[in-house]
Amino acid sequence: MGCKVNQYESDAMAELFKNRGYELVDFDDVADVYVINTCTVTNEGARKSRQIIRQATRRNPNAKVAVVGCYAQLEADEILRIPGVDVVIGTKDRHRIVDLVEQVKKGDTKIVEVKDIMKARTFEEIAFKGYRQRTRAFLKIQEGCNMFCSYCIIPYVRGPVRSRSLESIVREAESLAKDGFQEVVLTGIHLGLYGADFKNGPTLYDVIERLSRIEGIRRIRLSSIEALELNDDFIKKLALIESFCHHFHIPLQSGSDRILKMMNRRYTAAEFEERIKLIRDIMPDVGITTDVIVGFPGETDEDFAKTREFIEKIGFSKLHVFKFSPRKGTPAAKMPDQVPADVKEKRSHELIRLSRQLEKNFREKFAGKVMDVLFEERDEKGMYHGLTGNYIKVAVRSDRELRNQLLPVKLVENGDDFILGEIKKF
Repeated sequence: MGCKVNQYESDAMAELFKNRGYELVDFDDVADVYVINTCTVTNEGARKSRQIIRQATRRNPNAKVAVVGCYAQLEADEILRIPGVDVVIGTKDRHRIVDLVEQVKKGDTKIVEVKDIMKARTFEEIAFKGYRQRTRAFLKIQEGCNMFCSYCIIPYVRGPVRSRSLESIVREAESLAKDGFQEVVLTGIHLGLYGADFKNGPTLYDVIERLSRIEGIRRIRLSSIEALELNDDFIKKLALIESFCHHFHIPLQSGSDRILKMMNRRYTAAEFEERIKLIRDIMPDVGITTDVIVGFPGETDEDFAKTREFIEKIGFSKLHVFKFSPRKGTPAAKMPDQVPADVKEKRSHELIRLSRQLEKNFREKFAGKVMDVLFEERDEKGMYHGLTGNYIKVAVRSDRELRNQLLPVKLVENGDDFILGEIKKF
């Protein structure tokens, strides 16, 4: 459940089971072991985690159920009260998942492995050679966050910043290339702080530059990065790397300086705008997506109007809209002037409608151009779907297998959710 980091860690744990002789099955099948990798970034994430845990225990009452991840780190006691849960692991020691499951299979004792994550100082690796569920390969290079935004529980469940060694990153990327993956998406809890815990060690740019020299890796993409971590020199150097995707996901959260300050976001709307202008000056074709929170405590109609106006001014290529959800343990949960649910709902729908228009506008800019598309899946209508480097969704019709192929495509006709294309050559 949850973010790209969780997806990476879920794939890694799945591989550990596979390597020990287990057969991986769909969640809807009756299994002997269920592993639920939970999310707790919002109350809704925690609720869905509990729901999935209960579904697993009902599906096969004799199965062993292991609950891991962020929600487990935060609420281990609450999870143990759910009948049928056998193993609880937080955001450390997931490399021990198979051993712990097999330990409870030998007896009736429940196992809880939840440690004080705030004391963690080193990046914990899970041996991972290549089991993947997707075309693009996520590659986790960083863990933890030191920012403590007032609404966010993640620093408390993921701990401080820990960076993965460059040698380890390169080994996994080389393995991915050998397995046929052409695009690598670098992920982390706070990706832009990669290397902050090193003394004169590699930086995020060093990672990207080194991966660009691996034969077979034709695309390198960042999952998310903060605006003020994108300085002039960094952007200029990235623009020289041919395989670097011209797409940044840069969380905004609000266009109101008053709300940004209450969120402890550490930048103003003007500073954010200056960063976006810099990026577009250097990479004119760049796609910039963002996160926005509506209904933060104290957000007035005026604050929301500023956010909407700022979004339109920037012209993002897509928005991820979140309704503020108070998380126990964060400063924002105790703030006065909590926004009513119906107001949050209205503001959310308004920005989702705006996002659809912004996506369409961005795609329209590239109509008639030829761009490389990495195809990922085929739908029930026989259309293949993929992404350009700057994150435009493209669909083409083909009688040939296109999955995991990177091909030049002419973007022809803009639709509601994607742009139709014509393959120029095989």
